[in-house]
Amino acid sequence: MPTRTMKAIRLHEFGGPEVLRHEEVPVPVPAPGEVLVRVHAVGLNPPDWYVREGMPGIPEEFRPSFDLPLIPGTDVSGDVAAVGAGVRGLAVGDEVMGLLRFPVLMQGGAYAEYVTAPAADLARKPASVDHVHAAALPMSGLTAWQYLIEVGHGHPSPFQEAPHRPPALGPGTTVLVNGAAGGVGHLALQLAKWRGARVIAVASGAHEAFLRGLGADEFIDYTEQRPEEAVRGVDVVLDAVGGPTSRRFLPAVRRGGALHPVYFGEFDDEENAERGVTVTGTQVRSSGAQLAELGRLADAGTIRVAVDSTFALEDARAAHRRAARGHIRGKIVLTVA
Repeated sequence: MPTRTMKAIRLHEFGGPEVLRHEEVPVPVPAPGEVLVRVHAVGLNPPDWYVREGMPGIPEEFRPSFDLPLIPGTDVSGDVAAVGAGVRGLAVGDEVMGLLRFPVLMQGGAYAEYVTAPAADLARKPASVDHVHAAALPMSGLTAWQYLIEVGHGHPSPFQEAPHRPPALGPGTTVLVNGAAGGVGHLALQLAKWRGARVIAVASGAHEAFLRGLGADEFIDYTEQRPEEAVRGVDVVLDAVGGPTSRRFLPAVRRGGALHPVYFGEFDDEENAERGVTVTGTQVRSSGAQLAELGRLADAGTIRVAVDSTFALEDARAAHRRAARGHIRGKIVLTVA
């Protein structure tokens, strides 16, 4: 019997978008506990281009090894094409979405017409949410959820010793979201509002109307003023940009408050203690159960998923070039015919 094949994007070497190749490869076979998903859409995430580039800037002790060639991508929406042994609760034809195998493999093979997925990583796609918007939800939504609502796992972060504990949000609390127009930021804003918090959104001026439409109570255009100097006494800063400059937000946080950088930064424990600010992060992990909660919120209209742009699977290079230009509103998505 001839091997079934499919189209997929593969990396044979690390580098710029030009290393993404549209190729024909065998259709994978689901192992026990897995299903085969016929992919309709794929959400792009920063780990996709970090891996494509060979993880530059990541400390060697945190850098996973990768076997080439590999199919990148972790976020999918599609329908179940086959079910492996031991899977319960999913059947052929069910529409599903998921963040696949993260961070265990870092890349789950999503840039393809078919992908195998652990059943535990999947949630049913709400009927009211199309595949493009469903594919845009998993990693960004779970990151916002695990930072602000519930970690949901006991795995320690490789970047710190202290466990991350989501803040207690509700009426009377103020949350500042830096990078509020991006994938994580625009969902974190809405989750904080869902919990009753007052939200200050930080982004460039072009995104003000968009973010106020999502519920932002206050907007700061970082091109016009320094947000770390514009506010004081906030309860929580979720820095969806993160990195080395994240510590600049410490003066904005009240004593007893928290600063949560999504991308690990450079902090001084003594300075944090002196200011009385808790600085922690976590590493997002796949969770079908938590994604189902996010799906229910999306189905109810409580959260809206924004899509910056869409590209066909074979145009993955163009999608990565769009990502490199930055100033993304929501998520970039690949569509699969």
